[in-house]
Amino acid sequence: MSGSATTTIATSSSNMNVPRHTAVSGPHVRISVLLRFVDRRASFSRIAAVLGVSDQTIARRYRRLCAEAGLRVVAVRDAERLGQDQWMLRLRCAPDSAPVIACMTRPRSPGDHDDLLLGKLPRTPSVVEIRAQQLLHRFYGGPTGWVQKFRALSEDQVAALRAAAPEADGPARLEPEDGPLLAALERDGRAAHPELQRATGRSESAVKRRLAALIGSGAVYIDVEYRSEVLGYPKGALLWITTAPSAMHSVGAALAGHDEVAFAAATAGPSHVVVTAVLRDTAHLYAYLSGPLGRLEGVQHVEAMPLLRRVKQLTYAGSY
Repeated sequence: MSGSATTTIATSSSNMNVPRHTAVSGPHVRISVLLRFVDRRASFSRIAAVLGVSDQTIARRYRRLCAEAGLRVVAVRDAERLGQDQWMLRLRCAPDSAPVIACMTRPRSPGDHDDLLLGKLPRTPSVVEIRAQQLLHRFYGGPTGWVQKFRALSEDQVAALRAAAPEADGPARLEPEDGPLLAALERDGRAAHPELQRATGRSESAVKRRLAALIGSGAVYIDVEYRSEVLGYPKGALLWITTAPSAMHSVGAALAGHDEVAFAAATAGPSHVVVTAVLRDTAHLYAYLSGPLGRLEGVQHVEAMPLLRRVKQLTYAGSY
């Protein structure tokens, strides 16, 4: 979709307290957890020293995760910190196509948003209904990832690998000249400074300073894409939650602490909070709906949409 960045599109069906995660033991899984939890741009030698293995072992396991688990380290623009609108779209399709499609869009201008909702989508074959809800506030997700809830690393390992927080130099914003730098990081968030220098035509020191400023201000963060089934959680669901208006924030804050919740945000529209839940199986979904979620004070109604297939994630289009 030109002019907007679509972070997730999933095909789903409508309507359809677990113990806290234990430590993950598999070495490949530990690396994927590590990359999602701490400094995503940490060198293999630094990771190897903390895990007590060789650089070559880390490089080999990283390549295998990329090949077999869809692991990608990429830069993501934080729309909330940049003051950009984000929308959740629910598209009902004709019976001979996907039953319901849900996606999040980040239009970079009012014109992009209007073109998508009033132009492209209504003209798309098989789309029979469009429901758009604006995201108002993020409770969990973005720079804070679901994988960190696994606690696969000790506190000492986390401290040794956590990225030093750069000092923010002004508000979060992107400049036109950031385009080549971000394009390179959106292809590979672990790209080395000499590679970023070649991509931008700027000096290595200038690249280091600008990258530190972008991350320090919160305009950009380094994220990790992966298939959750490699961690033993192959199922997902979108949950549309209706609350009492006065309970919206307390419910969202409570959901942020639930192990199953990978993303939670307040929305405008008929439901008040949207959640992406990551689950082991259908029984896990039932246990969560009838247990931790069902017991939350202020929750009035939940519509659960199990995800059948993810079509697209962490993609970028358009220009600054």
